[in-house]
Amino acid sequence: MSTEETVEKFKLLGLSEQKAKETLKNANVTKFLLASLEEVDIQNISSSTGLLIYHLATKIKPQISDKLSFICKYIVDGKFDSTLRVDAALEYLLSHVNEPKVDVDDFESACGVGVVITPEQVEQAVEKHMAKYKQELIEKRYRFNSGIVMQAVRADLKWADGKAIKNEVDVQILDLLGPKTEADLAPIPKAEKKPKGGDANKKIKKEETQSKNASEASVSSGEISGALSMPELMKKLPFHAPGENYKSDGYVVTPNTKRLLEEHLKITSGKVRTRFPPEPNGILHIGHAKAININFGYASAHDGVCFLRYDDTNPEKEEEKFFIGIKDMVEWLGYKPYKITHSSDYFDQLYEWAVKLITKDLAYVCHQKSEEIKGFNPPPSPWRNRPVEESLQLFEDMKNGKIDEGEATLRMKITLEEGKQDPVAYRIKFKPHHRTGNKWCIYPTYDYTHCLCDSIEHITHSLCTKEFQSRRSSYYWLCNALDIYCPVQWEYGRLNVNYTVVSKRKIGKLIDEGIVNDWDDPRLFTLTALRRRGVPAAAINAFCAALGVTGAVGAVDPSMLDAAVRDALNATAPRVMVVLEPLKITITNFESGKPLTVKVPDFPNEPEKGSHSVVLDKVVFIEATDFKEEPEKGYRRLTPTQSVGLRHAGYVLKVSKVIKDTTGKVTELECTAESTESADKPKAFIHWVSQPISVEVRLYEPLFKHKNPEDPSEVPGGFVSDCRADTLRAVRACADASLRAARVYDKFQFERIGFFSVDPDSSPTNMVFNRTVSLKEDAGK
Repeated sequence: MSTEETVEKFKLLGLSEQKAKETLKNANVTKFLLASLEEVDIQNISSSTGLLIYHLATKIKPQISDKLSFICKYIVDGKFDSTLRVDAALEYLLSHVNEPKVDVDDFESACGVGVVITPEQVEQAVEKHMAKYKQELIEKRYRFNSGIVMQAVRADLKWADGKAIKNEVDVQILDLLGPKTEADLAPIPKAEKKPKGGDANKKIKKEETQSKNASEASVSSGEISGALSMPELMKKLPFHAPGENYKSDGYVVTPNTKRLLEEHLKITSGKVRTRFPPEPNGILHIGHAKAININFGYASAHDGVCFLRYDDTNPEKEEEKFFIGIKDMVEWLGYKPYKITHSSDYFDQLYEWAVKLITKDLAYVCHQKSEEIKGFNPPPSPWRNRPVEESLQLFEDMKNGKIDEGEATLRMKITLEEGKQDPVAYRIKFKPHHRTGNKWCIYPTYDYTHCLCDSIEHITHSLCTKEFQSRRSSYYWLCNALDIYCPVQWEYGRLNVNYTVVSKRKIGKLIDEGIVNDWDDPRLFTLTALRRRGVPAAAINAFCAALGVTGAVGAVDPSMLDAAVRDALNATAPRVMVVLEPLKITITNFESGKPLTVKVPDFPNEPEKGSHSVVLDKVVFIEATDFKEEPEKGYRRLTPTQSVGLRHAGYVLKVSKVIKDTTGKVTELECTAESTESADKPKAFIHWVSQPISVEVRLYEPLFKHKNPEDPSEVPGGFVSDCRADTLRAVRACADASLRAARVYDKFQFERIGFFSVDPDSSPTNMVFNRTVSLKEDAGK
């Protein structure tokens, strides 16, 4: 059938031409719709019946597609006269998917067949519920939310027509209130917002929020995005309830599914179970943060549990430091694993199941080399049909170390969605395992291990990134082939960030080349690096929540993470004064015989949060850029003819003398100070320090020049060639003496400069601070 003919057929159902063409783009709906049309006399059905058949095609799941004809007959016979009844039929059939024969009486009862709701019943139900809200209706008039009444009526009269309920509610409201007045039609007046202090900071925050929202809109094309928090986001996800696996698209139902799900629910008590299964062969990066938040967050939001399972099936690359590092990062993000497990915990069971697969002639030992079976069109294995007994003996020989590494693998008899045939289940590796020692010389692959460990741990929702969608069929096939509980795999788009690399191999290359110092170098986007830079865990979690959970794979700009960091630190990082490029000022009329104590609020807009004291002495230091001998137009800070205020001190400085070195560079100023109460109001107030401590401040810049450093079309010379020079500048700064007591990872806002965090390199004699993020988005660029 041609496209034009199909469109014409769809139009006979009552669809517009545009809707018919849009439907053709969805292969599944088109398939079910064409199958439905084979069951009805399309020339002799009403448009309302046609639209119900269209609704059926859009809602039916593959698991019950064999009941398509059965439902169509009810629609054509007029027994299903609304989408409500069609949806109830689909829900019933899904719930009884394991039953070979439909109990017609029970089915019709569940779908309301033969139930007639009269206009009188609707009128009486509306009257009953309107009476409950009569006073509120009179007060709010037409601004009353009538949806509350309609929902209550729907609860009483499940099979009532929605339009009939709405019409009756509207009629009864009109009877009670009469026609709308001018006051009813007038827009609701908006409450005036009074400006508060800190308008400049609020403007910056508003701009950042607008920028962040724009980024969210471009990345999260799905419907679940931009949540305020991770728990809120997780509660919105349309995933199946525990035990209702069979309702998920693509889930494969077998004659034993019902029994296995019942056993599963007894073990889990109906609780949600998820898992975060990293490979312990590297450090976690920003992409893992999204996976951690989704897996732990979904379990937490539904009062469930989440396992931290190390996928330790490759003994060559696994190190103890990675196990520790992964656990530390999960806990740093605020999550506590229900249980810490390892794939290696189940090696004995996995081996037994592999033997069972061979016994069922669903797996075989193959001698093709790894290079022969790479790619998408490798030659078929000449050993695919070898006798079961032969494969059983060879597999035991593999386990007992009688076959050399690379000379044999165990392969499963299945073709993946991507076309790859017979994925490897076991390979030989003569490497001791960190937990099992030398017990094994064969190790299972991800394709084999992942779903089976999920089954053993009775995971309800196997949440993974989109690239694993092509393995979903093998996931279900393997569980069902072994006749064990089968979880549901859900996929979401992975998180990619521009201007960085996260591959373990590529980060290793940057370390080897001396471009970065280690895995936790603050210029990287590993989680340890972000923590060291001073990024709060709360900011990463908020960033992940803002991205949403969609199937779209997109890349976001680091500025979106920066915006989340500013939001978090703005509320939590106390303000201190630090001068990065000190210029000495001597106050010539400093009359006090001893230094003054100045109280500085930790959060100027919220003084109730506390304060700290600083010293004001005869000698102070300001930023060199806060003085210009020959200022440009619009310069608002200190000049030979323009005064400036000292923040928090209550004094205004005026230059009386400029001191220079032999090269003409300004090295010192002599100024007079006057109280802000008597002096003319200056154009600006600047930060300063007096009797400071010397600290090291590390100022980091983005590591790469291009958005996609791994893209050969964008960076032909490779990602290493794209690294910028001078991405780290260390300066000696003069700091508020109160910072002497700061501890590693403590965070501060250096007033007028940015947010900074104490680096682990700090010592009692040398405090080190890393710039986390500038105060404004463009300030650090």
